[in-house]
Parts: sequence; structure tokens; C-alpha cells
Amino acid sequence: MEEAGIEVRLVNVWDVETIADLYRAGGWWNEEWDPAGLGALIAGSFAFAVAVDPAAERAVGMGRVISDGVSDGYIQDLVVLPGYRGRGVGTMILSTLLDYCKTAGVTWVALIAEPGTETFYTALGFRRMEEHVPMRWYPEDW
Repeated sequence: MEEAGIEVRLVNVWDVETIADLYRAGGWWNEEWDPAGLGALIAGSFAFAVAVDPAAERAVGMGRVISDGVSDGYIQDLVVLPGYRGRGVGTMILSTLLDYCKTAGVTWVALIAEPGTETFYTALGFRRMEEHVPMRWYPEDW
């Protein structure tokens, strides 16, 4: 998918330092983590998309789907660099990931949206799951 000079590519490998920078832009990076582990994260994702600005020769956004490839899929880590937001890049990434899921027959796709992003996702067909509560495991001994 390409729009406004930005290309979205589904990849199995990418420069891990660049991906770490995108996680930083999303506020999701812990500086104690080793970026080398991101290679396995990319390869282990059902789909991993990178938005590239060829003119700047850099990745400007990413997103991924985790799934078994048969039933449920979960959108994770959708982020666009601040200077590229509001230009449709996030929509391009998400549309690429959803098209990949549909093609594979994975039609139950969910996500947990950051506060303030609900309008972005509802415009693309996502709806609140009423009577469901997102939860996370917080092990006490870690």
C-alpha cells in the first residue's frame, strides 16, 4: 500500500534499532531492554508492517498482528512518528494488517486502544466490546 509517498511493507526482518526508536516514539520502550530481541518479535508476529518514507530513507511507523493464523488476531504496537501523524500513515498500516488478516481468514481482530485514539479506530470499523474488560497479568514475584 502506498499513499503520499509512504510505502507500507509486510516484513519478516527489519533493523532492530529502528524498531526500538518506533517503540520509543510510542512511549513503550524500557531502556533496560535489549533491541536484539526485537528480531524474534518481528519474525514471531503473524504480520509485521513497516511504513517507510523513501524520500527520507527511514521507517516512520509500524504495527503488527499476533495470531495463530486460524482464529483470533490482535493488533499490537501501532505507532507513527510524530512528524508523520495526521497524514494517513496509521490508517495505511492498519488497513494493510487487516487486509492480511482477511486474506488469511482471520476475521475476529481486536485491540486495546490508547486513551484518545478511539475515534481513529472506530472510523476503521472497530467497536467497543461492551461487557468485556481488558485485563493484564501483573505477576507479584517479577
